[in-house]
Amino acid sequence: MQASIEQISQVSVLAGLETLDKFKLQPYTQIRQYCQGEIVFHEGDRLLAKLYALIDGELRVTKIATTGKETILRTLTLGEIFAAPALLGDGIAPATVTAETNCQILTVERDALLTTIQQNPDIALKMLMVFNSRLQQLHETVHGLVSERAIVRLARLIHYSAVEYGTQTTKDGEFLRVKLPYYRIARSIGITYEECLRLIKSLSCLVYHRGGRIAVLDMEKLEAIARGELAVIE
Repeated sequence: MQASIEQISQVSVLAGLETLDKFKLQPYTQIRQYCQGEIVFHEGDRLLAKLYALIDGELRVTKIATTGKETILRTLTLGEIFAAPALLGDGIAPATVTAETNCQILTVERDALLTTIQQNPDIALKMLMVFNSRLQQLHETVHGLVSERAIVRLARLIHYSAVEYGTQTTKDGEFLRVKLPYYRIARSIGITYEECLRLIKSLSCLVYHRGGRIAVLDMEKLEAIARGELAVIE
């Protein structure tokens, strides 16, 4: 199914295009739906030469170690692009992408996208900024797994989620817009489910609610812990 102009506008790097440019790009787009739990592609799969973007739902990006342990690299939300090697690399999926919820993925054929980029160079800059940010985050994750305490990695993940996806103020507190269930946190920072429960309870600057809803009570304290500047009894 071809994407609508409204759906193209949901893609972060394409949102600023003039309507006429979106109409020119439209014939080279496709929308595909995935059900919760469905694999979009496995690590090592050959990718089609396209831009991939999520326009509805959530995606989970994971890698499996030789030991069989799964690590969650990140969660993708509305408007985010992914699968960079399909455009810029060897065309091999660097990780497994799974539908966290029912979702829709928009793709744009590479040649058509390159033509659009020639006329709108700022698209390329936006894409590079996105992928550079991902590389920095991955570097911090690897560094943290090697050298930082689990409580610091936990605080950093929650603080990053608050900054990246925003928070929403309600009568019950300031909640992260993205849900972080225990299992997702544990797999993201390399700890067990049980240790995750224990560490969450030790952080007085936030409150965990059922289903992965997290309320931040003291953002400054959370940031200080994430930087390793404030000790917490684990």
